[in-house]
Parts: sequence; C-alpha cells; structure tokens
Amino acid sequence: MQQQEFIQAVRDAEATLYHVAMSILRNDADSADAVQEALLKAFEKLDTLKEKKYFKTWLIRILIHECYQMKRRSKRLVPYEEYVENAPGKEDKLYTDLYAAIDDLPEDLRIAVTLFYIEGFSIAEIAEMLETRENTVKTRLYRGRNQLRKSLGDKEEALC
Repeated sequence: MQQQEFIQAVRDAEATLYHVAMSILRNDADSADAVQEALLKAFEKLDTLKEKKYFKTWLIRILIHECYQMKRRSKRLVPYEEYVENAPGKEDKLYTDLYAAIDDLPEDLRIAVTLFYIEGFSIAEIAEMLETRENTVKTRLYRGRNQLRKSLGDKEEALC
C-alpha cells in the first residue's frame, strides 16, 4: 500500500475511528490522541498488513488496542467534586435519547453496538476486531439491545 492509498483509506475510515475511540474513551481529546497514535502505529507497521481489503478492520484493531493502553496509562483519581462539576449532563440536548442510552451501556456492549449498528460492521468483522468469537459478539448485541429497550422504554417506538 502506497502513501496516497494509505491517506485515502484513513480518510474513508475517519468517522468510524472517531466513533470507536469515543465509545471506549468517552473523551474528545483522548479519542483524538488515540486515533493519531493508532494512525502512526499503522503507518509504521503497514508492511504487516496482508490484504488491502482488510485495512479498515486492521486499523480499528490497532485503535482498540491503543484506546485500552491509554485507559491503563491514565488511571488516576479525580476528586468527587471535580467529577460532578465536569460530568456531562444527561439533559444535554446535543445527543439524542438513543445515543445517550448507548453511552450508558457497559463498555463491552457499547463497543459491539456501536460497531454493528452505527458503523455497519458484520458480526464476523467485529469478532475479528475484538479478538473474540462470533457468538460472544452476538451475545453482546443481544444484551445491548435488551438494555436499550429497558432504558428507552416508551421512546423505542418513536425511534423506529
């Protein structure tokens, strides 16, 4: 893969990369940093990509690993008062009820739901990205849908 092909493939995957990073890190600045680090690592390791058609899956896997590394590195204590002051409010009108409900899902369910329903990846692709079995992905999607149904309640029909 040449440099121009790499640049174009990254541009095509840009929104997906941001969504995946946000679903794990939940912070714009950290998500942007993770995406940049993942792109740098991907460019340096471009020779390890076996087939060009799997570039996006390969890149997302690198990003997921980078996000988890960032989470491990940044485990720090924040005073409760500071957390309460800076915590995003559920009343924020910029996000729909659905995205707020997805954001409230546990991390493993949130990632699977985001990749499947928002980004449109297949179950097999998600299993490969998360380095797990397809049945595990199906279970996470099932649990995620059930939790979304419970949390959305009456609003579910309005979203359909």
